Amino acid sequence: MYKRQVLTSLLGAWALAACSAEETAAVEAHLTDCAFCADEALRLRDAVGLLHPADNLDLDPLLRSRVLEGCLGRRPARIPVPEWAAPYDAETAKLDALLRDMGDAEWRAPVRLRWFDGERPVHRETTAAGVLGHLLAVDGLVAASLGLPDPLGDAAPAGTAGPGDRTRALWRTLGEAPRTPALHRPWREQSHALIRTASFTGGGVSDLAVPYGPVRLPLRDAFLDRAFGCWLHAGDIADAVAYPHKGPAAGHLHSLVDLAARLLPRALARRRQAGLAGPPRELVAAGSPGRTLHLEIEGDGGHWYIALDSPAAVGSPERTVAHLALDGEEFCQLAAGHIVPDEAAAGSDGEREAVRDVLYATASLSRL
Repeated sequence: MYKRQVLTSLLGAWALAACSAEETAAVEAHLTDCAFCADEALRLRDAVGLLHPADNLDLDPLLRSRVLEGCLGRRPARIPVPEWAAPYDAETAKLDALLRDMGDAEWRAPVRLRWFDGERPVHRETTAAGVLGHLLAVDGLVAASLGLPDPLGDAAPAGTAGPGDRTRALWRTLGEAPRTPALHRPWREQSHALIRTASFTGGGVSDLAVPYGPVRLPLRDAFLDRAFGCWLHAGDIADAVAYPHKGPAAGHLHSLVDLAARLLPRALARRRQAGLAGPPRELVAAGSPGRTLHLEIEGDGGHWYIALDSPAAVGSPERTVAHLALDGEEFCQLAAGHIVPDEAAAGSDGEREAVRDVLYATASLSRL
């Protein structure tokens, strides 16, 4: 049973259709008994109507996202979202707002998915609906790890299937370029379920292993990975339909950069095994960091020290042999394979081979 004060505070979110099903039912039941709130609700719903594109008003297309962000920022959560799940919560809400504004023609618009295959950029054409299917399929890895239903059901590939395998399995079922918004609801329901489950279980599951094919990530990193994917692919959709899309909040962007930076030593080691990077320059003994690259994310982004000679080592400022400076969003676009390493707007000094290897290792973090 919700108190009247709580129900009144929910009116703005209700008018924006941002309440949960339980909250919506409680608010609407309250409106039948409270004339004051019913009148206020009508005024709010009329105001939200001004945001509809059919009214042909020259409103800022980011207004809806800002209103939602303001509401969520001022309304304390009864059950707080873990810090490591907050970027995913924010990015899925932003994508949901974009999708709600799209018409049937925009769902059929061609969208180019881009990544880096280790040596060269590659791409694949799909639609906005196809991108959403990709997000649904890969988020399903996290859902299954939390005991939630796998959205692929019987179509899920057997064994240790990775994100690309799962996406292709879903596309085989729906077609590689689905053209309807039918996936919007199951994707949003799954993202809500992931956030609710992470919030109710709290920090106790943050180290739960989530399989990404042969690689495993702790749940806290898997949520950051899915926030990263949601942001980048929302940008792919926004570009295709000429819709503005903001990047992550500064604190969330820092978390995404941190995840990619922590994955770089392993990515560099895999490239070495494939003969795509120079050999280690030092034999790293136990407790020795070996050579280190200083990665600087400009502005307030932060500093990371990347171990160059062993995936198990921790970089040390005292062993720095090269310095690489990038803008935060530029670094993330590179990690998504949207920028060719040789064309990244990077400032650098020190060992050129180390800088080049880290730029290419960053791009190789990308995948379908």
